[in-house]
Amino acid sequence: MWKRLIRFEAAEDGAVHIGQPVDAQLDVGLAFSKNETIKAHEISGSALDPGAQVTDKVLTVKKLLAPLSREQVGLVRCLGLNYKDHAAEAKMQAPANPVLFYKPVQALIGPCDDITIPKALQPVDFHLPDFEAELTIVIGKPCKNVSEADALDYVLGYTLANDMSFRHHQMAVSQWSFSKGFDDASPWGPCIVSAREIPDPQTLYVKTDVNGKSMQDGNTSDQIFTVRTTIAFLSQGTTLPPGSIIMTGTPKGVGFVRQPAVFLKDGDVVHQSMGGGIGSIVNKIVEEK
Repeated sequence: MWKRLIRFEAAEDGAVHIGQPVDAQLDVGLAFSKNETIKAHEISGSALDPGAQVTDKVLTVKKLLAPLSREQVGLVRCLGLNYKDHAAEAKMQAPANPVLFYKPVQALIGPCDDITIPKALQPVDFHLPDFEAELTIVIGKPCKNVSEADALDYVLGYTLANDMSFRHHQMAVSQWSFSKGFDDASPWGPCIVSAREIPDPQTLYVKTDVNGKSMQDGNTSDQIFTVRTTIAFLSQGTTLPPGSIIMTGTPKGVGFVRQPAVFLKDGDVVHQSMGGGIGSIVNKIVEEK
């Protein structure tokens, strides 16, 4: 069984494969952003197939892709305001129940792809594009009416995502989906770490640097609603199919609450990282011309 799964275009044949990095300690996203050579053992079968096996065939990563295709993901559920320290910095009361919104799969991009700021969301100093590093759950089997005690049994693995937010639109209305769902704005990856390798997802560091400056430095232990609670809550009367991903909120340090506010602009580089072997996503900001 695989431990860390990546999806990539191979240099050998130009085709898309899934695989496990040969170097078990390699931060795949950081290595790809530095144009370092990445080798991976091909995995036979689908990422969502419990029987998928690591083979002896070694391939070279030409292009690092999101861990699942948009078609495999199907639906993205997200939690807002799920860290005590983030609620405090935003001067908002901690919610009594998970704050849920949805993100269209068209927003998802690879772990080192450029983040596009559409012309409609410019100028950036008005729309305030902002970063949010988030532990992301990948569901591995149909999940409905699951108890907190059993919730982790339905997790395929964990990864990292940037829930890019455009604060002008977010604060203008009560529903956040529009402000967090623009095309090609939410990178995720670089790999899925098997749930077997992370028995306790409430122990992972979460970090964001922008242009080399530290912005977020948190830990999933500060979550208001744990991974177990989140899965149990979202599966009430609702089937979470395999491939569903759940972004679980962000710690303190986001840009719009800073004095003065920090917003992302053309040419900025956002480096986000997470523990547990998940590693980094590194993305350049590009304002659509």
